[in-house]
Amino acid sequence: MFCSGCGRAIPEGSAFCPQCGRPTIAAASPGAPVSVAVPPSYIPPAPVVPVASGLVYAGFWLRFVAYIIDSLIVSIVVGLIILILVFTTGLAAFLRHLPENPNPDLFFQGTFFVALLLLCVGAFASVWLYYACMESSRYQGTLGKMALGLIVTDMQCRPVSFARASGRFFAKLITGLIPLFIGYIMAGFTEKKQALHDMIASCLVLRRI
Repeated sequence: MFCSGCGRAIPEGSAFCPQCGRPTIAAASPGAPVSVAVPPSYIPPAPVVPVASGLVYAGFWLRFVAYIIDSLIVSIVVGLIILILVFTTGLAAFLRHLPENPNPDLFFQGTFFVALLLLCVGAFASVWLYYACMESSRYQGTLGKMALGLIVTDMQCRPVSFARASGRFFAKLITGLIPLFIGYIMAGFTEKKQALHDMIASCLVLRRI
């Protein structure tokens, strides 16, 4: 005879499952004799593994190491993009022809301002697309996360869309406003190891085991 709740084999004639305390079919049937006392108390352990089998919540330090790896990669890529933009927008030529003691008004000219704006937008867009495209891809994570076996999912452990991955990225701007990096440190003590931007975007960061 097996328990209908947890599936564990239980002795014949038992009124309750010794594992989960669920009444057996015989005990629940009308007119069935009940000769067993109240079942022992059973407190289930706190869940460690989420809904999906083979995955656990990723802790703060794993995520921090993944962030360091991604930061190095992004710095190299963004640096190359800035170099390309500097030479394609004419900013390099502008800087080359500056006098020894330039007038500050030179830096407020239209060409310089537009070139500087393009640099900022290009750098920010590169970082956004890196995180959003990688986390919404079939890899479900950036190169840093992939190196440590981490993936980004929604609350049902399903892959995230580009829109949700983008929302998670922009939510990091809010996380960064919290003093003392508390918004990031939350990943170390919240129930599902979520940082503030994970909660805002309804995402989880999981580790393959």
